[in-house]
Amino acid sequence: MIVTLTINPAIDRTIAVDRLAFDDRAYILSSKDSPGGRGINASCVIHSYGGRTHAIVPAGGERGEKFKEYMSGCGFPVTAISICKDMRLNLTITDRHGLTVKLNETGPLLDRGELLKIEAVVDEQLEGAQWLMLCGSLPPGVPSDFYAKLIERAKSRGVKTLLDTDGEALSQGLEAGPAVVTPNQQEAERLLNTVLLTKANSLAGARRIQAMGAESVVLSLGSRGGIGVTEEGTWEAIAPRVDAISPIGSGDAMAAALVWSLSRGEVFHEALRWGVAAGTASAKLPGMTFATLEQARELREEVDIRRVDP
Repeated sequence: MIVTLTINPAIDRTIAVDRLAFDDRAYILSSKDSPGGRGINASCVIHSYGGRTHAIVPAGGERGEKFKEYMSGCGFPVTAISICKDMRLNLTITDRHGLTVKLNETGPLLDRGELLKIEAVVDEQLEGAQWLMLCGSLPPGVPSDFYAKLIERAKSRGVKTLLDTDGEALSQGLEAGPAVVTPNQQEAERLLNTVLLTKANSLAGARRIQAMGAESVVLSLGSRGGIGVTEEGTWEAIAPRVDAISPIGSGDAMAAALVWSLSRGEVFHEALRWGVAAGTASAKLPGMTFATLEQARELREEVDIRRVDP
């Protein structure tokens, strides 16, 4: 069982337009609302790949009710924890060429009682779990060490953790020693307070992040693939060239496929290959659409995995 926690879920509104240009109008071609959040997205991918997953989310207000309606037919268990404030709404605007603007609300203020309920549900679901994925930003009112505490709890129960977040939550979560951390380039640059312009920069950055406490690191580099660092070594996964339509959500697909593969007992560099394949295949699809297992498998053979010595 792979448990995902999305502590700051959203209704994702994806708007497709003819083109995005500065200081000029665009015409809306389509608009779609869907349940969103990194952990929810990960659970959807894992389930579609045949894995067992259980998603945990706080949900409140009218948007929370819509969220639960959207998830009612997802095919895997979802525990929605009632909160007082309304769930956030995120906007993604993308054009035919793949240019994308993403606008996120910060999320509802969670009080201490609501946090305790979330912690209790996570504790309950750790029983029998193999992995706990801690995904996304922390909403207002949540201490920056919240993920770090959950990582420590999971480790005490023999459950592996993946941390996929940003800012102080990422920095403090690393100190707790997650099994895997999956920052994208921008998140890594903020964490390290540096710019990762070259391959050498990215390799050094990924190794620095591992030295901060993670057992392994997967640094997502978008269309360039990713870098994986473990105690056994460093790998570069070079993605095949594709015509990207909508890259939003590709990182979620990458993290999901990575954990799905590791949960099946595959070695780290093969899990990295699956992750890059899933992320790349998802970027080829419109809107917030995730590649199927077959679509990821087709691209997997084209992902070039190379061992990189320090």
